Amino acid sequence: MDSDQRLRRIRLWLALFITGLVLSGVTAFPLETETRWLSGWLHHSPAPAGLTSWIDRTHQALRETNAKYPFLAYGTDWLAFGHLTIAVAFYGPWRDPVRNKWVIQFGMIACAGVFPLALVCGPIRGIPFWWSVIDMSFGVVGVLPLIPVWRHIKVLESESEAESEAESEAEAAVGPAHTPPGVVGGTPQPPLDGYPRPAM
Repeated sequence: MDSDQRLRRIRLWLALFITGLVLSGVTAFPLETETRWLSGWLHHSPAPAGLTSWIDRTHQALRETNAKYPFLAYGTDWLAFGHLTIAVAFYGPWRDPVRNKWVIQFGMIACAGVFPLALVCGPIRGIPFWWSVIDMSFGVVGVLPLIPVWRHIKVLESESEAESEAESEAEAAVGPAHTPPGVVGGTPQPPLDGYPRPAM
């Protein structure tokens, strides 16, 4: 696989990851509408009773909160904005994956951080454990496209370093330009006949 193929695969995986971030951000705005749709669909499908009752409760909480305290939804608006902003950051490795590999590291660390957040904050906020498992699955799904991206970047980085070393060795083998004994290299020399030359 050559460098161009690796770059195309990196961009393909990144496109998938960025799309997921954008969808996560956009869908964090109309939560009340989305839970209403989801609740109606669950009531007309063979869904587990626990899931249906949890979505019903979530929708009721969002409806009552938005009616009495609509400013609280401002917090989830910022959540959506955070997802969209992080998506923009991944344009860096899209353009130059080797130079911006730290963004991929950041993404992988963020995916790993989903697990302690769900396990610690979930019980504190009264979230059912099985729903915390669903939340943690986003960390797994998120890191899956980043792993091949990281591997391709490491190969491109190794190839770039090898090319740089080869160029350095080639330059060292050629050596500096020849200059007469006792003359500092790069110093302009007078004409051999002693007469100055007119400026051209």
